[in-house]
Amino acid sequence: MNRSAGLLSALYFATSTGLAWTAVHALRHDPLWAACLLAAASLVPVIAVVRESVLRDQRRALAEMRRRADGPSTGAADDIVRTELDTACCERWWTSCGTDHDSTCPRRVPRSSAA
Repeated sequence: MNRSAGLLSALYFATSTGLAWTAVHALRHDPLWAACLLAAASLVPVIAVVRESVLRDQRRALAEMRRRADGPSTGAADDIVRTELDTACCERWWTSCGTDHDSTCPRRVPRSSAA
């Protein structure tokens, strides 16, 4: 985590803590709806920290894919598409949005006639 991401996460944590403390204070002295609203608002910065960590992981994975690329013509997008195509089931699976399989597909599951 770089310095700006750490500072941003600390700011998110401080904001979440402040909102949670305000929610507890509102629970004692204000209407219940205000306390619930502040409690929900205190979760938003936590979600932001999780989002930042997911983005960091995706950036690292993308950088690793770029390092492993063979030449200048193949990029990270090509690797992603190649991986998705290699894990695809069969032609009918693609055209039916994952509901049907070809008769020769190894992942074909027989449908039951029971209703």
